[in-house]
Amino acid sequence: MKEVLSQTEIDSLIHALSTGQINPDEKDAAMTDTSVRVYDFRRPNKFSKEQMRTLQVVHENFARILANFLSAYLRTPVQIRLASVSQVTFEEFIFSLPTPTLMTIFSASSDLGSAMLETNPQFVFPIIDLLFGGEGETPRKIRELTEIELTVMKRIILKIMENLRYAWEDIVEINPVIENMDTNPQFNQMIASNETVALITLSTQICKSEGLINVCFPYMTLEKVIGNLTAQHWFSTSQPLSKHSKQLVENSLEQVEVEVSAILGSATICVEDFLQFEVGDVILFEQKVDTPMTLLVEGDPMYDVQLGVFQGNRAVQLLAPKEDKDE
Repeated sequence: MKEVLSQTEIDSLIHALSTGQINPDEKDAAMTDTSVRVYDFRRPNKFSKEQMRTLQVVHENFARILANFLSAYLRTPVQIRLASVSQVTFEEFIFSLPTPTLMTIFSASSDLGSAMLETNPQFVFPIIDLLFGGEGETPRKIRELTEIELTVMKRIILKIMENLRYAWEDIVEINPVIENMDTNPQFNQMIASNETVALITLSTQICKSEGLINVCFPYMTLEKVIGNLTAQHWFSTSQPLSKHSKQLVENSLEQVEVEVSAILGSATICVEDFLQFEVGDVILFEQKVDTPMTLLVEGDPMYDVQLGVFQGNRAVQLLAPKEDKDE
């Protein structure tokens, strides 16, 4: 029902317009307010920005842990970094996957629901090639995995999930258990196609092959622990190392191999003399015989040492720490 103005109200309105008390453009400005945002009801954002940032930090840590594990396990450098963290519908995620690809559906824990780990062929085949004695190459034509290859990859994925459990332990305790492994995304019906999922994408490089790993967490899986996906909760649950843990760290550090080298001396020569060098020529060092040498640890000067022999082998005796080692 429209409201009808009285004659007195009309006169007051005309007077306000004529005296400049009302700006006729104010209404148009209010109608074109840019604060209005488009909202797609088919893609509701169920994860907040803070929760997405927490997922990002957790899986950045997961990428580092997994890269270190695979580098040691495969005995070749493996680079893994977090590419993106987003929330999409499950249908969009499935349609973005190549065919074939290795999808592993796993139960996060008894209290939580299922999630998915997708490893594409550019990640899977170099690992299989390395484990069977190859150089980590990807076949020119992508094919289905054999039963033997699936068995081998199942062992690798169990190790990957163990690292995922470690990365999540400050948020919630998860115990991933494989429920199913499939290679065709179109037949996957883990959840409804319109359900919102948190999609974590990791980019990988093994030898010359660049691939992807996708970790898909449905909202209904994380709904019970969604309140834990905050920086405040994460840092509040972080506990200092116990004495036993500190001892384990110290024992691990004691077994780390480092490169140690000693500088016998140095000399400055011009290019003309260098070009005239022949076999048998002697180079005079600027350092005297009785002057302590410098011992380098991983390229950094750490100690003054004296050259000698120990049990028939060349050796050095530590004299004193370098005074300028912190510079």
